[in-house]
Amino acid sequence: MENGSGVVMGNPATTQGIELLALHRITKLIGKAVDLDTTLASVMQVLNDTMRMERATLLLLDKETQRLAIKASCGLTAAEELRGIYKPNEGVCGKIFQTRAPFVVPDIHDEPLFLNRTGARPAMKGKLSFIGVPVVVRGEPVGVLSVDRLFGLDVSSEEDVRFLTVLATLIAQFITLHEEIKRKEAKLQEENRSLKAKLHSLHDGHFIVGHSKPMREVYSIIEKIAPSSVTVLLLGESGTGKELVARAVHDSGGKKERPFVKVNCAALPETLLESELFGHEKGAFTGAHATRPGRFELANHGTIFLDEIGEMPLSLQAKMLRVLQEKQFERLGGSRTFDVDVRIVAATNVGLEQAVAEGKFRADLYYRLNVVPIVLPPLRERQEDIPLLLNHFLSMSNQRNSKALMLTSELLDFLLDYPWPGNVREMQNMVERMVILAEGDRLTLADLTPGVLSWRSAEQGDLHISREDPPAHSVVRQKVVPLARKSLQDIERDEVEAALRRHGWVQVRAAEELGLTQRQIGYRIKKYGLSRIDSYRL
Repeated sequence: MENGSGVVMGNPATTQGIELLALHRITKLIGKAVDLDTTLASVMQVLNDTMRMERATLLLLDKETQRLAIKASCGLTAAEELRGIYKPNEGVCGKIFQTRAPFVVPDIHDEPLFLNRTGARPAMKGKLSFIGVPVVVRGEPVGVLSVDRLFGLDVSSEEDVRFLTVLATLIAQFITLHEEIKRKEAKLQEENRSLKAKLHSLHDGHFIVGHSKPMREVYSIIEKIAPSSVTVLLLGESGTGKELVARAVHDSGGKKERPFVKVNCAALPETLLESELFGHEKGAFTGAHATRPGRFELANHGTIFLDEIGEMPLSLQAKMLRVLQEKQFERLGGSRTFDVDVRIVAATNVGLEQAVAEGKFRADLYYRLNVVPIVLPPLRERQEDIPLLLNHFLSMSNQRNSKALMLTSELLDFLLDYPWPGNVREMQNMVERMVILAEGDRLTLADLTPGVLSWRSAEQGDLHISREDPPAHSVVRQKVVPLARKSLQDIERDEVEAALRRHGWVQVRAAEELGLTQRQIGYRIKKYGLSRIDSYRL
């Protein structure tokens, strides 16, 4: 028998089929749900389209106002939804909420508890039924699910009550899962803030981000030398964060409240650099109209950071050696000797041992500087830190530019394998550029510059990155040389397989040797189809 709504009634098999179809559609919606409000509205739409249930409405308890308010509906206007607010003990919905039991109104025109506060029910003479069931989470009511029905005199509402009760249980589970996800996200965000605060405390807010093994070794050295005033030599490629580490060395010791003075030895010609370091007397050279103290005087009892020390002229290196040995110097054009108590942190991105061998750097000065060398790893050798750094720079850039952009997984995978020739500095500038120029709400491969994207093509070409064996404490430099037969992928496959063989196919040890994470080496094993059996067959 067909009722006035077009739904076939009275045939249990047909009714159950429609209910199963509706539940199938609803569970598919919930299974791939991202947004709670959108999903609940779609569920209400299924009730209307599949079950012919009119004005399907979900009311949830607002914990702040302690009122039942419409969370999702189908067939109500925005104005009608706003009017649908009830006290927990008010009307039919309040009765359902308090008793935690279903309630059927055979005809809303004859029920004094039916308030029709939304004003959505039409003024009609025909019979209009109202069915509501409670939504219960952990034994406590949190809302009410209700629908309107057009029934004939001979149609029972028991099947609808049973179906809506099942659906209310699904909705309760969905709400519970959503709240649990929100709690976990809040917990993760709090842990993230806590870790950043800990890192902030450790390095006084300089945010040396990273927990890879090479960076943990750097942190360990910083902690060990913190109580002393030993000279430190920072080695590493350009952009690896030598200035941040120099500042952390200063702040971790007893000179934290003392001056921290920076000098770039490659930025000035010899005469000006000498004046910058040691100061000058009035009339010492053209333009010296007044006596001026140098950076060593300004850094007295503190720390001086000499960046690009490898570019210092030979003639000036002798005076630098005297400062290191005797802690004394004279201003340019003066005869007075100044005593200075200063910690020296020097940095270079060139191999000083090679410069000594070529006569470009004094051996005695090198040995004086190289008391405690700290090698800062290039970004390609600390890949597990890349997501942390990307998140850090993206968060800071979003804040500066009032945006809320996120990285796509495709872009993250690309950046994990990108060699980062400019290291952390390149990443910071790249993220800033993408955030400023981005048009969507997510950063994709299309937001990268053509130069960065061309790396993927070059990786598949006839180029091979080789490394010469460097002398101790020198900086590894990359050379690109032609390769006649093998591509980069072939070479990578051979290196991964060779490392696995050397370590008896123990992936953890092979990954550690190659500077990869377990996930990355697992990906490469799968990518190249490597297996222990095939290796033995070879």
